[in-house]
Amino acid sequence: MLLASLRQEVLHANREIARRGLAPHTFGNVSAIDRTGTEPLVVIKPSGVDYATMTAADLVVTNLDGKIVEGSLRPSSDLDTHTLLYLEFPQIGGVVHTHSEFATSWAQACRPIPCLGTTHADYFHGPVPVTEPLTAEEVAEAYVRNTGAVIVRRFRRDNLDPVAVPGVLVAGHAPFAWGKTASEAVENADVLEYIARLAFRSVLLGAPEAGLPPYVSEHHYLRKHGPRATYGQK
Repeated sequence: MLLASLRQEVLHANREIARRGLAPHTFGNVSAIDRTGTEPLVVIKPSGVDYATMTAADLVVTNLDGKIVEGSLRPSSDLDTHTLLYLEFPQIGGVVHTHSEFATSWAQACRPIPCLGTTHADYFHGPVPVTEPLTAEEVAEAYVRNTGAVIVRRFRRDNLDPVAVPGVLVAGHAPFAWGKTASEAVENADVLEYIARLAFRSVLLGAPEAGLPPYVSEHHYLRKHGPRATYGQK
């Protein structure tokens, strides 16, 4: 079986988004990429298959053009978004798409998630961005591919680093998150949902529109991710 170890990682990651309540029913998918061979290959969840019954053999292996290399099932309908993100963000190794409740609410409101507290600042270097809505032409031409395109366009426009900002809200749709591995991508998707919930409640309670002072948010981000990070163990 091709990429057996990566299949196990992706299988576990897909089960995790269901276990953590990030993907009710089959509303979500996880993929990972292997860049070590002559051709990069993506392992992704098959479309519409229940997380509880899914096996490693059910996962689908494709190239970055979306061509199936191994697998008898149809890959996730979001495949073309995943592959475009891997092409445009070569630093990432895993992608998660969910319809988690609070992050999806912000996406449907077409609002970025402001950095209102240190929990947010520990993981995202600035607000969680939201894309522009897809145009009618983009939907008709290639909806899934152009979902990836509007994400990339948002990051290029504001010069955002996908490592420092490991997630995004697709306007009117739902969140995508990523990381160095599928497991890290799941963690970032989980954190994204948590800070979306905190921000929702904070806004209801009258949080200042300016959000957390930049000198505080910068300190918290850098103490965890900066060159002189002090969080965790060496």
